[in-house]
Amino acid sequence: MLQAALARLDREAGIVLERSSKVISTRPLGPSLRRYANAAAVIAAELEPHQLLDRLQDIEQEFGRRRRGQRWRARQLDLDIVLWDGGLWQSPRLTIPHPEFRQRRFVLAPAASLTPHWKDPLSKLSLRQLDARLTRARRMPR
Repeated sequence: MLQAALARLDREAGIVLERSSKVISTRPLGPSLRRYANAAAVIAAELEPHQLLDRLQDIEQEFGRRRRGQRWRARQLDLDIVLWDGGLWQSPRLTIPHPEFRQRRFVLAPAASLTPHWKDPLSKLSLRQLDARLTRARRMPR
C-alpha cells in the first residue's frame, strides 16, 4: 500500500517524489493491535503547506481512510507533513514541524536515512541527532 500511495503521490499535479526510504515495520501507538509499515519521502511541491495537506488527505481517502471516531484507531494510510524547507508553519489545521516527530522513531529513522543533515527549525538538531537521542543507551537511575 505504501508503494502504491507513493506512486499515486508522484502522479499528483504539482508534486514530484524525489526519493523515499525503505519501509520499516513498527508496533502501534495507542489501542491498535496490528503492526504498521512506515516510510519517509522527500517531495518537491509547488504548493503551500495547507494545499499539500488537502492533496494528502484526498489520497488517504482514495486509499480508504475515514476521519471519524477514535483518534488512535487503525487506519489504512496516514500521510503527514513532518518538515518543510520553509521552516515553521502554523494554522488551525496544520503545524510544521509535526509536533510529535521528535519522539517517534518510526518517523525519525526513515527520515534520517534520507536526509540526515536536515535540521529541526525549533531544536536546531539534525534528523540524525534527533534519532540518536531516541536510540542511545542511557544509564539506569540510581
